[in-house]
Amino acid sequence: MKFTATSRSVQGSSASRRLRRAGRVPAIVYGGKSAPANIELDHNEIYHALNKEEFHASILDMDLDGKVEPVLVRAVQWHSYRPQVLHVDFQRVDASQAVSTKVPVHYLNADQSPAVKLAGQVVTHGPAELDITCLPANLPQFIEVDLSGMIGNSRVHLADITLPIGVKYVPHGEDVNPLLAQAAAPKGTGSDDDAAAPAAPAAE
Repeated sequence: MKFTATSRSVQGSSASRRLRRAGRVPAIVYGGKSAPANIELDHNEIYHALNKEEFHASILDMDLDGKVEPVLVRAVQWHSYRPQVLHVDFQRVDASQAVSTKVPVHYLNADQSPAVKLAGQVVTHGPAELDITCLPANLPQFIEVDLSGMIGNSRVHLADITLPIGVKYVPHGEDVNPLLAQAAAPKGTGSDDDAAAPAAPAAE
């Protein structure tokens, strides 16, 4: 995906407010062998781009004053209640250096699984995103988790799926194998609820 940026020479909160009133968004791009650069963006263009899932998990082509370079979105500041982008951080990308970022997880075919169709259970999903590291060329826009094989009371962990080639999961602490999905009876209908209920007092 490609977007357009312009160099920004004036800095400070007052200058940023003037930019925003003019329909522009202050931003910064950093990393690589070049110094950090203050830039500005067209608000409408970047607003619609940021509302696309792939914009957050793709190597982007930033056209800065006619020169195109690859970048990643690193941080976005939104207005607290208006649909307004206040600031964006981008990081330059080196094709030979691994990047660490978050990618969306797409859960597929749960409604076709035996857990749902035969056992009448509900499949709940785990994290909406995973932290991964890979070379820029291997960066996936999302990771698919096929749940069609789930049976009653089963679970799917990260180790049960195959990540895209060249992609590694970045764990949080000791959680090296996070739970991605599990099947269970709907609340109020399963034996687990009965087991969790307190025992009735004995008759006197």
